Amino acid sequence: MAHRLHTWLPCFGILLVVLSLPNSLARGYTESRIKSAVFLSPEFVLGPGSVVDKFYMNIDFPSGHIALKSFNAEVVDEAGNPIPLHETYLHHWGVVRYYQRKGIEVPKYNDKFGFHQSDLIILRNSGICETGLGQYFGLGSETRKTATHVPDPYGIEVGNPAEIPPGYEEIWMMNVHAIDTRGVEDRLGCTECRCDLYNVTKDGHGNPLRPDYVGGLHCCYDQTQCRLRDGFEGTKRSLFMRYTIKYVDWDTSVVPVKIYVFDVTDTWKKVDETTGLPTKHHCLVEYDIESFSAAGVIEDAYTDTKTVSLSLPTGGTVIYGVAHQHTGAIGSTLYGEDGRVICSSIPTYGEGKEAGNEAGYIVGMSTCYPNPGSVEISDGETLVLVSNYSREQRHTGVMGLFYILVADASPKSKSLLVSPVEKHKELTVPISLWGIALFGAAIAIAVVVANRKRNERVDGYESIVM
Repeated sequence: MAHRLHTWLPCFGILLVVLSLPNSLARGYTESRIKSAVFLSPEFVLGPGSVVDKFYMNIDFPSGHIALKSFNAEVVDEAGNPIPLHETYLHHWGVVRYYQRKGIEVPKYNDKFGFHQSDLIILRNSGICETGLGQYFGLGSETRKTATHVPDPYGIEVGNPAEIPPGYEEIWMMNVHAIDTRGVEDRLGCTECRCDLYNVTKDGHGNPLRPDYVGGLHCCYDQTQCRLRDGFEGTKRSLFMRYTIKYVDWDTSVVPVKIYVFDVTDTWKKVDETTGLPTKHHCLVEYDIESFSAAGVIEDAYTDTKTVSLSLPTGGTVIYGVAHQHTGAIGSTLYGEDGRVICSSIPTYGEGKEAGNEAGYIVGMSTCYPNPGSVEISDGETLVLVSNYSREQRHTGVMGLFYILVADASPKSKSLLVSPVEKHKELTVPISLWGIALFGAAIAIAVVVANRKRNERVDGYESIVM
C-alpha cells in the first residue's frame, strides 16, 4: 500500500476583486477552498542502468465528489530528497481513472489483456486517440517546472456518485517509467531507449522488433538494462514518486472541463481514400528524428517539423494548453482551422546540476492560460498540430503530445465567480505565451536556424554528457 502523507490547507478567506479591469470579475472563491494532499507511490528500486516501467493499481487519491485543480509529481529518495534527471531520468508518468468492482482482489497488470477485464471499467480522457494516451494527467522530465493548475472557476470533475455504476468504486492507477543513468556508457542514448544500448531484439511482449526499429519504448521496458561503462559499480536504491494533488469539493460554482490529448503521430484521416469513411485515431506515440547530416537536401535541414490534422467532435472554450516533448525539442503549436494559434508550448532546458535545472534536459514546458472565452474551438473543427525538433543530432523515440482543457462554450450563468485569467510565471522562459500568436516568431526562428553553420548549436540545449 502506498505511503500517505495527507495534509489539508486551511481556508484563507480572501476574496479578490479586480476593480481595475473592464467588466471586473471576482476571483478567489474557489481558490480559498483549495485542499492539498501529498502522497508517495509504492517503492521502486533502481540500480545503475536499470529501468522501471510499472503500473501501480489503487494508488492513494482524495476521495469524494471533487474538482481537480492540479497534479504535480517528482522522483524522490527514501529521505524525500528530489533526485536529479542525470541520475534517474523520468521518461514519463501518468495517472488513469477507472471503476473497480467492490470486493475483488486488486488486479495485476496483464501484458496480454491489459486492464480490459469485466471487473474494471477504464475512464479515458475525452480523446481523441483510440489507442493508448487515456491518462488524466501525465508528463515526463519537465514535470517539476510545468504548471498543471486549472484556473477558476474551472475544474476536472471526478468522484461523482451519480456516475459510478452500482457495486463499483472509483480508483486511480499510476504508471511510472524511469531510467537510472548512473554510470551508463551513453546517457542520452539510454534516455532515448536506443535498442543497441539495451541489447534487446524483442519488445516487452516477446515479439521480435522490426529491422528498422532502432530506439524507443519497445527497447526500454520494465527490468531492461542499459549498458554501463567498463568497471563502473554502483548501488541500488529505493525511490518513490511524490505527487501533490490540489482539489476542491464539487459544487455548482465549478465549471467542468474536458481533457483532450493530441498526438502528432496520429494516423487519422478525415476520409479514407478506399472506403470513403473516416479512419480511427490510431496514435503511434513516438517517432524518430534524423540528424541534418542524414536528412539530405531539404528546405530546412536543421529543423524537423511534423504536422498532423485532427478533428475535434465537440468544441468549447480552451482554458489551458501544454505540449509534451523530449530532448532536442524546439516547441509545439496547436492551430485552428483558420490558422489562428490556439496555444504554443516551448521547452525550457536546464543549465545546472540540481534537481529541476539539469543541463541538457527539458525541465519545463510553457503553458497557455487564455482569457476566458478568448480562444474557442468549434464543433467538428479541424485542428493542426505541429511539433518541431532540432536535427543537430539523431533522436529516437521522441514524442509530440499536446494537452488542452476545454470547457463548454457557454458556461451556466449560475457559476458564482469567474476568474479573468490566471497566468503562471514562465520560470525560465523569457517570452510570455498567453494569448500571443507566435506563428511569425516560429518562422523567424526556423529561418535563423536554417542559416546557421553545421558546427553551431541550433536547438538551445546542451548535449547530455557524462
